[in-house]
Amino acid sequence: MAKNVKSLLSRWSSRVFLLELDGATQYFGIQKNNWGKVKVPRPFSAFQEEDRCYSVLVCSPDRIKKAKFYGELKDILLRKLPPGCDFAVFSSFLPNVQDSLIKGYFLKSSIKENSSLIERLLSDLEQHDPVLVCSYSGSEDGQWTQRLWSRAESELGQMTEAHNVVPAEEPTYHPSTLNIKNSDVFYSFDEACDVLKKCGDIIPEAKSVLEMLPSRVEAIRKPDFPVVVIEGLDATGKTTLTESLRDTLGATLLRSPPECLAPWRARFDQEPPIIRRAFYALGNYITAEQISQEGMKTPIIVDRFWHSTAAYAIATAVNGPVSNLPSTGSEVYIWPSDLLQPSLVVLLTLAPEERKRRLRNRGQKETDEEKELDHNRLFRLRGNSRQTGRESTFDVSSGPRWSYSSVAGR
Repeated sequence: MAKNVKSLLSRWSSRVFLLELDGATQYFGIQKNNWGKVKVPRPFSAFQEEDRCYSVLVCSPDRIKKAKFYGELKDILLRKLPPGCDFAVFSSFLPNVQDSLIKGYFLKSSIKENSSLIERLLSDLEQHDPVLVCSYSGSEDGQWTQRLWSRAESELGQMTEAHNVVPAEEPTYHPSTLNIKNSDVFYSFDEACDVLKKCGDIIPEAKSVLEMLPSRVEAIRKPDFPVVVIEGLDATGKTTLTESLRDTLGATLLRSPPECLAPWRARFDQEPPIIRRAFYALGNYITAEQISQEGMKTPIIVDRFWHSTAAYAIATAVNGPVSNLPSTGSEVYIWPSDLLQPSLVVLLTLAPEERKRRLRNRGQKETDEEKELDHNRLFRLRGNSRQTGRESTFDVSSGPRWSYSSVAGR
């Protein structure tokens, strides 16, 4: 058994498990089987005794390999699970412990004959480095237990220690927030650069991107002229405003991600979030270098910057209501210490119906991420945020504070 799996098991009974089923988020825990009656959490209370259930968690110590295989796992399950078998997003975490979240899928079949087919697939998955599989069994009295599963144990009829499945309290914030720092949102040049360096063998284009990166000094150096960042979704008027400001102020107009990364954007958009986010984070450092150079001669107008990169990442990493977000003042909202800070940030907003009308008139469609944001209550317009009494900001120290409750970008 791999060393990191052993470390997981050492605190296994302290972990909370999350099952996203039928649009609802369900939490449960485990406790040693004392053969006493315990309350059964949803959705297990709706399962039948004959249902066959398993969970698969991807827990490789290499976070790049882990992210790649987690993305591939969904395709494997779609192709190879037998008819009548469903699966849902599943994860496990230690409450309030950073970087403790591990992700995978929960499998359920009401067809008893599917068991051998499912377990054959699970056996194949166990060959990957490493996958942790659990089985779940129901009893006549409605109780459910969890056991660690392996093909060898199954074939030999051995049973690992059983734990009762019990309710668990919903955490204050969505557990995805435990892994945001330098996985979904990057806060330093070195952290983002390290991800692409580790991708060199699997993504040849990563080496080309690394060759274009500036020095950290250039990425933080303040220019002589002011720097104004314009943020907003597509069709909110950014192009009109940025070009007008450029002409009126005699300014230089820059964009993030920078044009020099355009040849590789489609390639990195296909990658798991940690790789995709690192790519766009490094784009901000390239833009910062351009700002520091051009800002010695003219004012600078920037079409999107780190704010958009972070907003997209947080919106797609954290599901559910605004209350799932970390509280105001969380380190999640702190501006990277090694990235140039703008003088002013202007956020453009527009009613969703009008923005979609403009996109249609342009013959454009929303990107997949923008469609996701449209359905994500975290990023509804500011009016919805006011109704919840919650509005979060990025802290850029002495620089501007920027509300992200109604904008998203790369």
